[in-house]
Amino acid sequence: MTASTSGSTAEASSRPARGRLNGRMGGLADVLPGILLAAAVAVVATLLEPIAARLAAALFGATAGLPAMVLALVVGILLNPVAQRSVFRPGLTFCVKKVLRWAVALLGLKIAVGDVLGLGWQVMVVVVAGMAATLVSGVWLARLFGRSDAYGALVGSATAVCGASAALATVSVLPDYKEREADVAFVVVAVNALATLAMLLYPPLAAFLGFDDRMTGALLGAAIHDVAQVAGAGYAVSEAAGNTAVVVKLFRVFLLLPVVLAVAFYFASQGGSTARARVPVPVFALVFLALVLVNSYALLPGPVTAVLNEASRAGLLLAIAALGLGTSPRALASLGWRHVVIVTGVTLVILAVSVAGLALLG
Repeated sequence: MTASTSGSTAEASSRPARGRLNGRMGGLADVLPGILLAAAVAVVATLLEPIAARLAAALFGATAGLPAMVLALVVGILLNPVAQRSVFRPGLTFCVKKVLRWAVALLGLKIAVGDVLGLGWQVMVVVVAGMAATLVSGVWLARLFGRSDAYGALVGSATAVCGASAALATVSVLPDYKEREADVAFVVVAVNALATLAMLLYPPLAAFLGFDDRMTGALLGAAIHDVAQVAGAGYAVSEAAGNTAVVVKLFRVFLLLPVVLAVAFYFASQGGSTARARVPVPVFALVFLALVLVNSYALLPGPVTAVLNEASRAGLLLAIAALGLGTSPRALASLGWRHVVIVTGVTLVILAVSVAGLALLG
């Protein structure tokens, strides 16, 4: 009798452990198909990146082609009919919501406080003023042209901070709305296209304005959206211009989380349907700031930092591939000319404020 009772007790005590194990295995089985599909798209985009670069060089003499993140988005959109199967949805959602935040947090390892402080407070003020004006103008232009505040905030943050990465970080705190995935996809493509155009046009503009190499670098870092185009434009002028441009750009990346939190608080304060927006869980924000300090004081060995930087890049690539897979081409095609006008207008705002501020400093 005693043995029977003991056996029953042991069997009962093992049930919660088996339940937890089965739950974890079931959860993994649910998300794995979507993750693998997004990973396959990311791999294809990575393989296509050097081909796109060579093609751009052959056709246009350009120094940069389409980055892997944009290619992953485009390939994902093309495969949207496949991704509509219910088996893929949990994994794609996991990539966009969970993987994304940790990939953004790891961006902190690219920034050192000393480099940022070396810019001087005057340049910092100009950069912050340009970013603030860009965010405000994004929402204002969206209202002016009958688009949602969410789209305006998405355009504003992507233009103000760092293009695709900022768009992906911002969408995690926006309220749900019908065109959300299509809006993000459009912003990623449009911002990259405008950044490429800026890479070609802004250096001659800086020369026309009489900016020296340092001021030229500051303008390029303050007004061009994506890091790759900032570096391409800066180092095409000179090493000094390139170094300054990259540091200014990294200062904007450093301000990613304050921008995302500001957007989150804005929508959380609104009534109606936007009340569903929430301030993001602060863990990834704290990790980002902690890793900035870790990088600033070289607390991690170089190889470890390199691995984590690659993990951040892979995570962002995975998230944007998942975003593309969840975006309907039909929804993207229905956006219309107002979206183009808004993103172009916001680009001109950050350029104008940056030029005016730096001209005053000169």
